[in-house]
Amino acid sequence: MLRYGVLSPGSARRLVLSAAAKVNLVLEVLGRRADGYHEIATVMQTVDLSDRLILQDAETLECRADAPGVPTGDANLATRAARALAEAAGVSRGVRITLRKRIPVAAGLGGGSADAAAALLGLNRLWGLRWPVARLAEVAVTLGMDVPFFLRGGTALATGRGEKVEAVPGMGLALVLVNPRVASSTAEVYGRVTPEMYTDGTRARGALAALRSRRPARVAASLYNGLEAAAGQPEIARMKAALLAAGALGVALSGSGPTVFGVARSFDHARQIRARVARRSWDCWAVRTTRRSVR
Repeated sequence: MLRYGVLSPGSARRLVLSAAAKVNLVLEVLGRRADGYHEIATVMQTVDLSDRLILQDAETLECRADAPGVPTGDANLATRAARALAEAAGVSRGVRITLRKRIPVAAGLGGGSADAAAALLGLNRLWGLRWPVARLAEVAVTLGMDVPFFLRGGTALATGRGEKVEAVPGMGLALVLVNPRVASSTAEVYGRVTPEMYTDGTRARGALAALRSRRPARVAASLYNGLEAAAGQPEIARMKAALLAAGALGVALSGSGPTVFGVARSFDHARQIRARVARRSWDCWAVRTTRRSVR
């Protein structure tokens, strides 16, 4: 939910936004590019596990977070997004960013990128820029390959390095996310990718067809992540096995991990699966897919 208003007479204006996480229904690595990055094809989907951002007028650029381990300087993507937009737009105003984190860090769920996109969209309004999303995307792509996707969210096919985003028809799905409370480095995972892990994009096209069928079981059967063999965490296999044993229709790794997710028949079914797989060493959520990333 996006709220805009005045806290009290004479106080600074502020915006409150929710920034949704994502899962990768399919992620294929197609090959290595001349620039050293990998060419991918991925079907991305936002879900209703969200961070909350509060953007408030300030003289300088500040960032605060309520979770340990979350950087607050330029290592934080929301801070970098604010700085990049200010420079691109010639804005001399500051902003105080308060992050209330629910999306785990370095989990394959895009939390940092979601926060960056929310900062861009919120500051576009707070600063009165009125830039179209296409212009914001030019800034977003300098911050990370997932950030352009999060400017709209919903369901999309991303290609290239992930920066070429095409909205595609989606469907309502109920999912269960499981995270082992261990961070994963995207760069390290991609560094372990070998040519034997490359595929040709067929699986991404299959996922799009499954979404058009509007059948959860068919979507579940289409799930795929070409990074799983490179992720290198034994806990991934255990979490996937637990989800399947608890009744998930299909399971996959999200992004570079280590979060895995399972498809349920309904949200009630997702809650039942969550209860069955919850344990002290894992964080689990029953979630629904969303049509937008920032509210």
